[in-house]
Amino acid sequence: MELISFLYIIFAVLGLSFLIFIHELGHYYMARRVGMKVETFSIGFGRPLYSWEKNGVRWQIGWLLFGGYVKIAGMDTTGQQKNLYEIPDGFFSKRPLERIAVAAMGPLANILFAVVAFSALWFFGGRDKNYGEYTHKIGWIDPKSELYAKGIRPGDEIISYNGEELQSAKDHISAPMTSPPQIQVDGYHVNFQTKAKTPFHYSVRTYLHPNALEKGVVTAGILQPANYVLYSKYTQGKENVLPPGSPMEDSGIQYGDRIVWVDGVPIYSSQELSHVLNDNRVLLTIQRGQETLLRRVPRVEVEEFHLDPQFREELIDWQFEAELNGVKIRKLYAIPYDLDNEGTVEGLVKFIDQEKEQEAFPAIPSSVLETPLERGDKILAVDGIPIKYSYEILLHLQNRHVNIIVQRDLALGKMISYQEADAQFDRQFDPQDLQKISSHIGLRSVPLSEGNLHLLSLVIPKMRKDFILTPENQIQLEEEWKEQNREIDNIEDPEKRALARHQLQGLNNQFLLGLPAIQDVRVKYNPSPLQLFTNVFEEVKRTLTALLTGSLNPKWMSGPIGIVQVVHDYSMVSLKEALFWLGAISLNLGLLNLLPLPVLDGGTICFSLYEWITGKRLKTKTLEKFIIPFALLLIGFFIFLTYHDLTRLFGHWTH
Repeated sequence: MELISFLYIIFAVLGLSFLIFIHELGHYYMARRVGMKVETFSIGFGRPLYSWEKNGVRWQIGWLLFGGYVKIAGMDTTGQQKNLYEIPDGFFSKRPLERIAVAAMGPLANILFAVVAFSALWFFGGRDKNYGEYTHKIGWIDPKSELYAKGIRPGDEIISYNGEELQSAKDHISAPMTSPPQIQVDGYHVNFQTKAKTPFHYSVRTYLHPNALEKGVVTAGILQPANYVLYSKYTQGKENVLPPGSPMEDSGIQYGDRIVWVDGVPIYSSQELSHVLNDNRVLLTIQRGQETLLRRVPRVEVEEFHLDPQFREELIDWQFEAELNGVKIRKLYAIPYDLDNEGTVEGLVKFIDQEKEQEAFPAIPSSVLETPLERGDKILAVDGIPIKYSYEILLHLQNRHVNIIVQRDLALGKMISYQEADAQFDRQFDPQDLQKISSHIGLRSVPLSEGNLHLLSLVIPKMRKDFILTPENQIQLEEEWKEQNREIDNIEDPEKRALARHQLQGLNNQFLLGLPAIQDVRVKYNPSPLQLFTNVFEEVKRTLTALLTGSLNPKWMSGPIGIVQVVHDYSMVSLKEALFWLGAISLNLGLLNLLPLPVLDGGTICFSLYEWITGKRLKTKTLEKFIIPFALLLIGFFIFLTYHDLTRLFGHWTH
């Protein structure tokens, strides 16, 4: 595997060298056309490994095969004793328009290659991508975000940020990172039952990403796009077997099943599934008047409550009846309601800590499912398990149980376009069928299937640390745990170190279903070459604007090492992915070289335009004063980018 990865690194380096080569070839071609003397064409840098002469040009291959250069007579302004404009067939001896043509031809060669690459991708049918990469649907949103407070939920759709249409899931990261602190978010609220869409337009402030260890990473609140939570074989047809001791072993799950509902919550992403499993709420079936309802209620340790003596005595009685005497009462799980002996709500129980109470009863519940119970509500079932008495409630609260509804036999047919994928996601099953099953959870007769939906057997999830591992896997896990702790110890920032340690500990205590690998549905991503070109162009424009306005820290840009890593990673996915990224990088290279900076081709074009318009020539010393400082700044900028590339790279390897 290491050998294959190394070969792909070589491939990535050669690919980027090719982009620089065609850039220089553009300069070479136009220089020869207008009669300039080309002294050297170097493929790569450093001491030549091999060189030859042809048509008066010295061709050479440098030992560092990364890029290259074309040396035209008179272009080296440093230490030049002669008048640049008098060097025979030199760059500056030619007319301004000819110099502009030579300077512009390099970037144009890169832009032309991008057009060719994007056209080839379109001609060969585009790329196969995961649905989650190009959906407009939200898979998970930060409950502490402004967008959440305004009513945005999983299943809603984001159409644009700051008026720029959402192109892919990475825009949920890049748009806030390149935006001013206030960002405009437009989209649709989507009704789960009817699929009716209501437009929204919200302006919110970006804030530090809650899951990011790196400082400066901001978000608008969208933490994951929607994706299919699908249990299936791997794409190559390889078995995706449940591990020994998996909670899903006796659930009845089958290959091709998509998890669509867990404990009352429609599931739009793997992150939402993880949240439902770990938010420490219990699914209750309640009787309220003539209605039977589902509610998700906080499951809290008794020690968090401020109990009056009477209710405490009742809890002790229920503990005895439930045969839970081996556990201290303060460590038992309960719900924050005062109940009579038959499970009817008589009132709320107060918390000792007000923050815990606010966490249990947030000011903005995620849905009606999490609104508080009312006096007189009678609990009929806990996690779908029917009960008659309150001691049974206490008994079943001690273990986590999960009700799961899956969609079976997905009507996917042939791979569809990414443009149709959201509509297909919505029509995969009938919400009325889901209602028919879920409305009977906890009652004596529950339909096990309706339409293409099936209720699995009750599942008891396990914490990650409780999974049985082979001795080899146990040793490997312990080594990884030690290594991760060592890496955390080396983090200098105390806030960042504390967050990393908290995340690592939380990971070990996380409830899991024991599914080995969740799959997403593949879609065909094949926009027109013009659309691809426009998307990349707009991204370059947005990044440069953010840099100039100070919205984006330059450390988040990629330097040469970061670019090689991107090409390497995507080359290992497919050649089409590699072709796209070479085209995108080529377009970036072409556009950036047209910037009006003295050390770039755009600066040369500006100097020549000045001379053409005014008829005045810039002196050699004047050119040096422009070029040398900018060259030093550019070298320093590349060193800066390389440092952060290496920081991210080693951080990626160690985690």
